[in-house]
Amino acid sequence: MRASQRTKYRWMGLSFGLSIILLVVKFTAYFLTSSTAILTDAVESIVNVLASGFALYSIYLAGQPRDQNHPYGHGKVEFLSSGFEGAMILSAGLVIVWQAILSVFEPQELSNLDTGFVLLGITALANAFVGWMLIRTGRQTDSLALIADGQHLMTDVISSIVVMIGVAIVALTGQRWIDSVLSLGLSVLIIYNGLQLVRQSVARLMDETDAPTLDRVVALLNVHKERNWIDVHNLRVQKYGADLHIDCHLTLPYYWELTQVHDEVHAFEDTLKAGFSNEVEIFVHTDPCMKECCHYCRVADCPVRAFAFVRDVDWTSENLPLNQKHFVPLAVQSE
Repeated sequence: MRASQRTKYRWMGLSFGLSIILLVVKFTAYFLTSSTAILTDAVESIVNVLASGFALYSIYLAGQPRDQNHPYGHGKVEFLSSGFEGAMILSAGLVIVWQAILSVFEPQELSNLDTGFVLLGITALANAFVGWMLIRTGRQTDSLALIADGQHLMTDVISSIVVMIGVAIVALTGQRWIDSVLSLGLSVLIIYNGLQLVRQSVARLMDETDAPTLDRVVALLNVHKERNWIDVHNLRVQKYGADLHIDCHLTLPYYWELTQVHDEVHAFEDTLKAGFSNEVEIFVHTDPCMKECCHYCRVADCPVRAFAFVRDVDWTSENLPLNQKHFVPLAVQSE
């Protein structure tokens, strides 16, 4: 198991264990106070336990090596985990809406609010620390499952803080309707967070363009651009969990021998791999240059040059994914 994988597994295991402990604490607070708002927080903790457990399994599965049935590895299960977590959060939000509406018509007598306040404060602090660490570690290791679970915990922190404020107001004013209104407000926040996670998960499962990663690949190519790399096009960047897959077409001099093409492709691949800490798999299709490429070809002492060099073609996130060679406009060629 890679070091990054062990780090993800360790933090996700901590999140799962903590979610079980906090579930018990929050339901204890509810039974002591009979607060619907606290029940709202406690119900969401059930989702935390289920989601963290599935996320823990998904990280274990994502770390398994490629096999004959999964030639691209198992990394996409992290996206499925994120979507599952979002769906669970969404379901919890809808249940909380129903519970809050019922509490308006059947209000419960509140008690032991000071004890409930303290217990919620403890859970908020614990969730804030672990949630922050999960998001931080998830960004470092490109793990959507960790980020999703961390965001879930941070949403739980906000929920707990709002509930604590509500409990304090109810204790000071005796207005129990505030408890139900807070539950409805929290349910809106929870439902929104769940929809965002589901949307992000579906986008990644459908290989939606990961703009930040594409920008990073383009930046690497521009910084380390070699004279012999005449053109790059049809660039595609996909993430399967933390693993990165890059496909592209690389234009090289048409008169090169196969061994020289092979060595240049390896140098091209090594340049991209050096720019990422996670595993990178690259497929490069080589194209022979054409006479029209001479206008932006920087190959030194080219023996077959047909036209003078005019200028480089700017490699951007907009033109590299296009499935066509890039040419200098005629207006620029004639200058």
